[in-house]
Amino acid sequence: MVNSRKVHETVHSLQYSHKWGNCYYAVFAFIIWFSTFSKVAAQNFAPAPSPSPVIDDHVNSNGKISLFDQNYNVTWGGYHVRYLDSSQIVQLVLDNSSGSGFQSNNKYLFGSFSMRIKLVHGDSSGTVTTFYLTTQENKNHDEIDFEFLGGRRGSLYRLQTNVFVDGGGDREERMHLWFDPTSDFHTYSVIWDANQILFLVDGIPIRVFKNLQSKLGVLYPSLKPMRVVASLWNGDDWATEGGKRKINWEASPFHVSFKGFDIQGCMYEANSSYCAHTDSPLPLGSWSYSPSHEIRLHQAKSFEHVRKRYVTYSYCRDNTRFQKTPPECFENGF
Repeated sequence: MVNSRKVHETVHSLQYSHKWGNCYYAVFAFIIWFSTFSKVAAQNFAPAPSPSPVIDDHVNSNGKISLFDQNYNVTWGGYHVRYLDSSQIVQLVLDNSSGSGFQSNNKYLFGSFSMRIKLVHGDSSGTVTTFYLTTQENKNHDEIDFEFLGGRRGSLYRLQTNVFVDGGGDREERMHLWFDPTSDFHTYSVIWDANQILFLVDGIPIRVFKNLQSKLGVLYPSLKPMRVVASLWNGDDWATEGGKRKINWEASPFHVSFKGFDIQGCMYEANSSYCAHTDSPLPLGSWSYSPSHEIRLHQAKSFEHVRKRYVTYSYCRDNTRFQKTPPECFENGF
């Protein structure tokens, strides 16, 4: 509250001042009173501000713009994005007012796309963290997904992968991870070329989706460039226990941390033939196809182990949705 007694004593003392001095000091006392009242009123009656972004310099120790700013930009929930360690770490925040997300500045046709992520700790029920590639079309879009579905405290995170082509998805697979993804950063990667899509976790392949379009007529994303997108949002209508487990907002705000913002791929240059051409001058050679993207022998054992032990759902085994096993499943090692 305004200290009315102090103001009153100040005005009272001015009554013994000279006529002109009296006017001067009266004005001065009013200014003091008005300033004090304004501050108190602002504290008591101003609406609560939105969460402010925690921003440090987007410049590294060498005076260069951060890798995040070179390759990405925030697309929504700007006041729910925090930049740490000169933007080497970007933290997305979710509360009951908004989530947040960012995307790559450029589109790519084929490449290697990785992100190091530390997921929401504790009760993460209903939260959805994403890292994916998308053409961003309203209809007939292509998309390659990592989706991390939160759960109650002490339960295992579920990782869902999916592939959309020309607007069609329904190729979900879900699995548990063999580590705690909330205690430290882990690397999630998509290697996408004209031959196949590889999903990897810490360098271990967990899923392959081959280009069988000419062989089996199964559509494959090979013509349209995509952006890289990451987000954190409220998915409690479906993400945890089929929507039965809702977000515990008392545990908010929720945080997901990202780092490793390098992108290795073919930046789309007006037409797809540039990126698909075998002689394209790319950092790691041609992304249209390379034998180096195949699963190596030492990776094959890990791949088989992960598939047998940690995959909890595959559309290939869903007899309720598909009366016949989709033809690509036999080729993709389901």
